Amino acid sequence: MNPIRRALISVSDKNGIVELAQKLSRIGVEIVSTGGTRRVLTEAGLPVIGVSEVTGFPEILDGRVKTLHPRIHAGLLAVRDEEEHIRQLNEHNIPLFDLVVVNLYPFEETVAQPRVTREAAIENIDIGGPSMVRAAAKNHRYVTVVVDPDDYGTVLDQAAQGGVRQETRERLAAKAFRHTAAYDALIAQYLTENAGESHPEKWTVTFNKAQDLRYGENPHQPAAFYRDPLPRKGTLAEAEQLHGKALSYNNINDANAALEIVSEFDRPAAVAVKHMNPCGVGVEETAAGAFRKAYESDPVSIFGGIVALNRTVDLETARKMKEIFLEIVLAPDFEEEALAVLKEKKNLRLLRLGEFPDERKAAPRIQTVSGGALIQAEDKKRIRREDCTVPTRRKPTEEEWEQLLFAWKVVKHVKSNAIVLARNSRTVGVGAGQMNRVGAARIAVEQAGKEAVGSVLASDAFFPMKDTVETAAQAGVTALIQPGGSIRDQESIDEADRRGLAMVFTHTRHFKH
Repeated sequence: MNPIRRALISVSDKNGIVELAQKLSRIGVEIVSTGGTRRVLTEAGLPVIGVSEVTGFPEILDGRVKTLHPRIHAGLLAVRDEEEHIRQLNEHNIPLFDLVVVNLYPFEETVAQPRVTREAAIENIDIGGPSMVRAAAKNHRYVTVVVDPDDYGTVLDQAAQGGVRQETRERLAAKAFRHTAAYDALIAQYLTENAGESHPEKWTVTFNKAQDLRYGENPHQPAAFYRDPLPRKGTLAEAEQLHGKALSYNNINDANAALEIVSEFDRPAAVAVKHMNPCGVGVEETAAGAFRKAYESDPVSIFGGIVALNRTVDLETARKMKEIFLEIVLAPDFEEEALAVLKEKKNLRLLRLGEFPDERKAAPRIQTVSGGALIQAEDKKRIRREDCTVPTRRKPTEEEWEQLLFAWKVVKHVKSNAIVLARNSRTVGVGAGQMNRVGAARIAVEQAGKEAVGSVLASDAFFPMKDTVETAAQAGVTALIQPGGSIRDQESIDEADRRGLAMVFTHTRHFKH
């Protein structure tokens, strides 16, 4: 155990710092402090030595330089069973530090402010703090470093019993390096974005732990949920859980998929998701109407599903939802009466998202692979009617155009190979994750049954052969939307013309693997 005789305290987060210093002082620990922290401790009546008294040099440059001094860092970095180190400390009359309590300038809180200036962000990049933390953490064989107020109690308890144990110092050192690494990663992210660099030579990101999860996709896989330090409004990481059991790994994945789909629509929309794929999507003039359409799309698969809406859940919608088993309902908000109805279902998770932002900034998508990671921009591209071309003789009717664009928004979020059939602003058939495109089409047609007649078909990628057009025509589909771009496009166009179908090219592919 390492006894605590001298402590260096300099914190931005003052929570609990007076109580910590008071208890340290009672067991005979000498306290050295800086600037605002020293003022707080002095006002509390504690004996505190200023850093300038230790260094023999005043704080300068508006406090930018105060602890960057040999008399501070030598006292942190000295190897105490190395005779030459101790000789040099004695020669220069440099005292040792046994405890460092430091947390850093609030860069994260500063850049989270909506209208923060670049100057304010830069001013909140800490230099001296990380240097002290890293020095103490490197020398944790002798020095205890604390960056989190949650650890004050443990350190005090052990210090009062004669010293901080080695395993505690090792754990706190690892936490300290995580703290400075995350701090630097956030600064790097902010400056990289401001510089307009999308794929720099090193990719540094950081996330804050939100909660431990019972397990991952399967019970034998440990898992946890982490959130972006600067989460955007309307995201799952910012959602407030109002009711129900704790979220699981699969819940979070599916809920995020539902949120991404429902965010595509401006009109009231409801999306039901199972295993990361939509099983029902509906658009109407009301939330209740949209949910009814989503339910009718696939009354079997919605059982045990996740439902997302882009409008407040009202009483009528809640009553309809209560009739079936759902895992999660997420929406911008819930009317009080609707909330009361849904809370009657003990285990139903209810997530309030708040208002969706007008523009949802594209975030990088990170996919780990063996030995590395793939990073790409989020697929935020939206297709408008004017972006499309019609290669067939027959052009879509106005109603077909509306349904084609609706189906295109949905198929974008279905696992490839993907086919979606839609009519009357709801999905009637979804073919997901198949090894060939015509196979996906046949699944969607089979699911749609009689409702395939008069529907439209959306494909996430081009038709490599005319067989998908043939399958659609035989089922009664009247119009198709696809990216185009196959070397055999003309075969599909000719087949559509032969059968009187309209076909639209979007010139955009939406693979989702």
